[in-house]
Amino acid sequence: MTDIRFALAQIDTCVGDLDGNADKVLQYARIAASNHARVVAFPEMTLTGYPIEDLALRATFRTAAWNKANWLATELEADGLGDLFVVVGTVGTDREHGKPLNRLVVLHDGVVWAGYDKHFLPNYGVFDEFRIFTPGNKSVVLDIDGVNVGVAICEDIWQDGGPVAELAERGIDVLLTINGSPYEEGKTDTRLALAQRRAAEVGAPLIYVNQVGGQDDLVFDGGSFVVDADGTLLERSPMFMENLSYINLNTAADKQLASTIVDKLDPDEEVYTACVLGLKDYMAKNHFTGVTLGLSGGIDSALVAAMAADACGGGNVHGISMPSMYSSDGSKDDAADLAENLGAHYDIQPIEPLFTAYQHQLHLDGVAAENLQARIRGVIVMAYSNSKGLLAVATGNKSELACGYSTIYGDAVGGYAPIKDLLKTRVWELSRWRNRAAAEGMGIGGLKIVGNEQGGAGVPLKNGVMIPVNSIEKAPSAELRPGQKDSDSLPEYALLDKVLAAYIEKAHGRADLLADGFDEATVDTVMRLVDRAEWKRRQYPLGPKVTALAFGRDRRLPITSAFRE
Repeated sequence: MTDIRFALAQIDTCVGDLDGNADKVLQYARIAASNHARVVAFPEMTLTGYPIEDLALRATFRTAAWNKANWLATELEADGLGDLFVVVGTVGTDREHGKPLNRLVVLHDGVVWAGYDKHFLPNYGVFDEFRIFTPGNKSVVLDIDGVNVGVAICEDIWQDGGPVAELAERGIDVLLTINGSPYEEGKTDTRLALAQRRAAEVGAPLIYVNQVGGQDDLVFDGGSFVVDADGTLLERSPMFMENLSYINLNTAADKQLASTIVDKLDPDEEVYTACVLGLKDYMAKNHFTGVTLGLSGGIDSALVAAMAADACGGGNVHGISMPSMYSSDGSKDDAADLAENLGAHYDIQPIEPLFTAYQHQLHLDGVAAENLQARIRGVIVMAYSNSKGLLAVATGNKSELACGYSTIYGDAVGGYAPIKDLLKTRVWELSRWRNRAAAEGMGIGGLKIVGNEQGGAGVPLKNGVMIPVNSIEKAPSAELRPGQKDSDSLPEYALLDKVLAAYIEKAHGRADLLADGFDEATVDTVMRLVDRAEWKRRQYPLGPKVTALAFGRDRRLPITSAFRE
């Protein structure tokens, strides 16, 4: 037999939800079988969710996961699907040493028919698998109706040698890789180029199935695809949504026929959607139905509110205006307009009476008095969160977080920070994109993401617009003192963000930054601000990773450090 039909099931799983994940596999397997698939492949660690981190070290968890795999094999058989080859990821146990394994299993004829253990364990960036798992040490080829299917798991195709090199010598007909590859800007092109190299290496088509959905501070974008042995793109699934797609391969043919190839997303839409999906899934998987946040009239809170409306609906967004004696009328008007555009709840809670009460006792001035205002606002936001059962979202961006330009226990309060990994200049770019999308008819929730697979127009905006133009165009200010502007304390964002990108994402030191062409005063200022704010970043809420290097597990520096070069 030379013809074989594969189904690519990119699904959204939840870590630890063994029952829910298994039920979803069963659901998608039924659909795949009804569409005449012979093999249906799911993402890395499907049954357990991914990444499971130290859950892998619990023997009880590994036992429960293995029992669930056996249950699923039996259930597939009982459901008349025993003849289907179902490829799923889970956690296994090394029999000799009792250590966890990142395992691929094939369910067929009511049993766990075959298995493969991940060889290369990523130990960089957001990954720490070498500490958790033990590596597998053999390549595996599945004989499915006479078709030789080599299998790999995610990092296996990113590294030279290992199982892929072995498979290249075994004359396979197809290379199937299941993946839990987190999103970051530009990574889709990198994956495709990598897959094309591996397909050429093994001399066979490569099927790449990726996870989709948010898990804590990671967002998985899906974007599964298939390439031919010569690198031709044969199939591409949509990003950020669950999907079941198909590819028919003829192992006797020199060239394979293409299947569905979806269009690539606009780069701004891609990043915006990643942030929305991260928030949406964090809410869903932690049982929140609404959010609350402070609406200052500035661009950061406006973009976060827009993302929240897209994630859970404008009616589930509770915005709070908390004006002080320094708040401008324009800012208050912009906040009110934003809430009206989104159809959000909008309350006004002036902070001057509370500030005055504190000052009667504390008599603060300078930065202490400014921070007191922010902390009063943080108390109010958390009061709404606690009393209404809402997720408090922080509105700080990456530029502010990098430089410590936020008040701990003030504007830094919350359980999730949707724009935590967006530099300020990127915040403006995404805000303009979302307004353009609104002008073209994309209402609230119009993004094509998990839970809203059809996308479409979404719920109409109240006034046909989303983010007030004035919030985008005015000079940014915390409005904590008369005439304050962010540029009083920070370099202009256009310059600041370039220095931050080099210092943080490229890990350039002082000499490197000077060689990059940045002036000495700016370099010294930015380095000092970033280094001194590490303690604040450790206490900031988690938020979705969208860049190559996000604050958190991507970047692990000591809080106490005297090195300044």
